[in-house]
Amino acid sequence: MTQATQVEEVSAKSVVLYMAMELSLKQWKLAFTVDGRKKRQVTIDGGDLVALGEAIERAKEKLGLAKEAAVYSCYEAGRDGFWLHRTLTTWGIRNVVVDPASVEVNRHARRAKTDRLDVQMLLEKLRRYRQGDQVWRVVRVPSEEAEAGRNLHRELEKLKAERGRHTNRLKGLLFTQGIRVDKVGGPNWAERVEAFRKWDDGPLAEDFKGQLLREGERLELLNRQIKALEEERERRVTAADAPGPLAKVQHLRQLKGIGPVAAWVFVMEFFGWREFRNRKEVGALAGLVGTPYASGSTYREQGISKQGNARVRTLAIEIAWLWLRYQPDSALSQWFNERFAKGGSRHRRVGIVALARKLLVALWRYLEKGVVPEGASLKGV
Repeated sequence: MTQATQVEEVSAKSVVLYMAMELSLKQWKLAFTVDGRKKRQVTIDGGDLVALGEAIERAKEKLGLAKEAAVYSCYEAGRDGFWLHRTLTTWGIRNVVVDPASVEVNRHARRAKTDRLDVQMLLEKLRRYRQGDQVWRVVRVPSEEAEAGRNLHRELEKLKAERGRHTNRLKGLLFTQGIRVDKVGGPNWAERVEAFRKWDDGPLAEDFKGQLLREGERLELLNRQIKALEEERERRVTAADAPGPLAKVQHLRQLKGIGPVAAWVFVMEFFGWREFRNRKEVGALAGLVGTPYASGSTYREQGISKQGNARVRTLAIEIAWLWLRYQPDSALSQWFNERFAKGGSRHRRVGIVALARKLLVALWRYLEKGVVPEGASLKGV
């Protein structure tokens, strides 16, 4: 082997293959490049990992790379979640999952949009990202354990929302017959349905009663499932005897004003697996930071960013109101009362958002450093 051939072989091994993926239900579009000039694009069936591996090897061959050449890849976060990222990582591929809302686009005029163009755009931005340009935001992929820990409360949310829809539907059906009730469903629902009388004191039609009974059965099933999940959540927290997310849930529930639902969601969505370096990161990830608009002599506040975790942001604002009620002697409550309590309703709503941000930071310090929020009371003390 000549010296020139050896140099060429070493150079080929050091070159990186870039791969961007545009994922859809039926097809995946893959775009490859080495230097931004030579490009290759192929389409495979969605979810076909064998075809994906073959496409990567074929791209290395066509673009003149060694089989052991490093591969950098990306795809936008979507319905496929993180399983593909974990698969690529096990293959030794350095992959990033991109926040679709953060990808910069041309705003000069109407923009042509096709999967072919989108994957080429991702490919070019991947090269720029590897060179250090801030062209997008990368989604932090949770561990499989952390991702699984979010399933219970998210399912509970869906079940409770579905229960609300069934409850409203039953009340709406009864309204059409001139019947108004505060509570629907329950173990004696069948007897109640038989006893209902419509607007003219006549009995309900048989088909109408059947609809009420079937709707009531679905509502009762939801109630049983919700109760089972709430009991399972309590069992896991009670049985926790080692450091970890469940221990943090126990610790958080010791504060007055923090109940089982809030403690669980705060930990599983936020504090259980996220690593914060400072209070600014806590507020930013919850979307509770300001978004000022300053251009020349113009300056105005546009409100909070509302980026990040919407569940945590919504819950933090709700808990901030409860904190004022159950922790009136805390420094945070006194700060709110001095600055916002005497103002109008809008002024108090602005203040509660600021309190929610401060409260999240205080809870982070409480869990990570054991610092009890100043003036706060613990349950049973």
